[in-house]
Amino acid sequence: MVAALLQLQRRLFCSKVSQTHRQQRQWSVKQVTKSNFKDSLEEFSTHLSSSDFIAVSLQNTGSFNAPWHRVSPFDTPDTAYLKARYAADRFQLLQFAVCPFKITDGSKVTAHPYNFHLFPRDELNLGMPSYSFSCQPSFLTAMARQGFDFNACINDGISYLSRAQESVAKVRMGNPIPICNFMQSSTTPPTVADSIFKERIKSRLKHWKHGLDNSSMKTEEALVSSLRKLISGFEQYSSRPCITIDVCSDRQVQLVIEVVGEFSDDLVPLILPSKGGEVQSVRVVLTSSKEDKDLLEREIQNLEYNHNQKVRGFREVIDLISASQKPVVSHNTLNDFSFIHSKFIAPLPPSLNEFVSSLSMVFPSIFDINHLMKETGALEKCTNLFAAKSYLKNRFFVPIDIDVQHQALSNEGKIHGQNVVRICQLFAKLCSVLRITSTAMELGNKHVASGLEGYANIFNSFSRRPQEPVDGDIRVWTKSPRKASCEDLVFLWGFGDRLSTRMLKGLLQGAHDIFSEEFDVRLVDNSCAIVVFWQSGLAQSFLDAMNSDKISGSLRDMVSEGLRAVGYGTYKRACELGLWEVDLADSLEKAMDDVDCSDKSDSDTKPSEIYWCNDLMINLDDL
Repeated sequence: MVAALLQLQRRLFCSKVSQTHRQQRQWSVKQVTKSNFKDSLEEFSTHLSSSDFIAVSLQNTGSFNAPWHRVSPFDTPDTAYLKARYAADRFQLLQFAVCPFKITDGSKVTAHPYNFHLFPRDELNLGMPSYSFSCQPSFLTAMARQGFDFNACINDGISYLSRAQESVAKVRMGNPIPICNFMQSSTTPPTVADSIFKERIKSRLKHWKHGLDNSSMKTEEALVSSLRKLISGFEQYSSRPCITIDVCSDRQVQLVIEVVGEFSDDLVPLILPSKGGEVQSVRVVLTSSKEDKDLLEREIQNLEYNHNQKVRGFREVIDLISASQKPVVSHNTLNDFSFIHSKFIAPLPPSLNEFVSSLSMVFPSIFDINHLMKETGALEKCTNLFAAKSYLKNRFFVPIDIDVQHQALSNEGKIHGQNVVRICQLFAKLCSVLRITSTAMELGNKHVASGLEGYANIFNSFSRRPQEPVDGDIRVWTKSPRKASCEDLVFLWGFGDRLSTRMLKGLLQGAHDIFSEEFDVRLVDNSCAIVVFWQSGLAQSFLDAMNSDKISGSLRDMVSEGLRAVGYGTYKRACELGLWEVDLADSLEKAMDDVDCSDKSDSDTKPSEIYWCNDLMINLDDL
């Protein structure tokens, strides 16, 4: 009895120590809203310039509406991207945690975490970026349990426009654009039409300046002066005389700028985009002196800077990260950067290759924690984060010291943004395990490829190194991945409700001689299952048998009761068509009904290898 009490006391003590340890693992993360965004942006820029890497972590309103919408091991890179694109277009970002960090001596991480609270508010009354978005109850519940303040997010969250939306906004608002921001057209030999156009502009500017000189010498009544200015086309810009010249093309804009430069040194041309964006105007402003001209140019630049900050909002952070060209680290690159591209760059392109190409122009080096974890070999034996973490702890002694220099407010250390620091810590550990030297990391983005180039820009969450050999004789186990081809997969539905994987496999084993060979079954959702044949050609033989008039035995009875089967091409077609029904079976039915989706869809599917595993994704919430 005494021994039992002592053992219980020890457990309670260990529990308290563990709880105290967990509390000490809370890092100070600066919470940024609209009210402190401007000051935080300057501070963030300073920390960014002194760091080598940037970790990002997103908090969304959801990621999938049905179980099969989640990116799974049986998805090829193309279908995985289509799922990520659907989620990014449908759900919304509410938090964006960013952490510039530096690794020194291979074991010390100096981190500067920020957690930005976002909300898509139409602050400029332009209809952007406000739009409807979906919310997944489980995601909102989890955020509420963590103390997320939805009122503060809606009222004080930082708004933003993507790069594409900003271009549209500038056209709609018609703000003047300085010459330095005008993209000059390619150098072409002047034509007769160009010469005539330039002479007309010179003549107009000459008469305009002459009229200004004459009007300044006369003393007239206010009404007569106003009528004279109206008839002569006199205008004012910031109390300075100006004239607006309509143009029909960028070429004419360039010609007007050339004429103004040749005509006088006291003129400043400003480009005015029209509402439609096709036709532009050039406003020529007359200054009184060189000092006045410099003052006007500074006013225009300040006006543009303030306008850009107001329009871009949080995207200023994205632009700073992009301009730094430093490596970005995430724990789920495909999903995270689909959201980033959709919200802050431009609408997502239709294909994975176009997405990667577009993204690389903004972020040249992206590293996925999930992929780096696979490179250690941990996920060969571990199918969840807890097991992977234990695997690393048992095999590698990698102490990492986290130095978070930000001094948060009294309540900031216990709220959101902790995951972004965990990403920094895990990345440093993986770099040490993978023998990526601190020298290579200290060089930052200039020589990061020397140690990390083989791990960059891999967007398939379930990919491995291409040189990894495949052993076709390895038997499939629940926790052991095994490579299969898309051509060897069949999607099956119409087998009834409340069937387990084991029951369905038992029914199939006695249904046809094909199932005497090795095969496996996995339920995708309640309506549909995947059958994988481990012998090449059996999948097509099964589909042929299903559609044959000579079908017999229990398989015939199952087909008569509604059993349906298609190849991987139909599943891919359903994703391409955006048939995101709740049940996968309904999506496959609609894909089969599509006129372009027939047997050709299955036969045209290129062979692609996938990994057969229940769960290979790392969940940072388990850290």
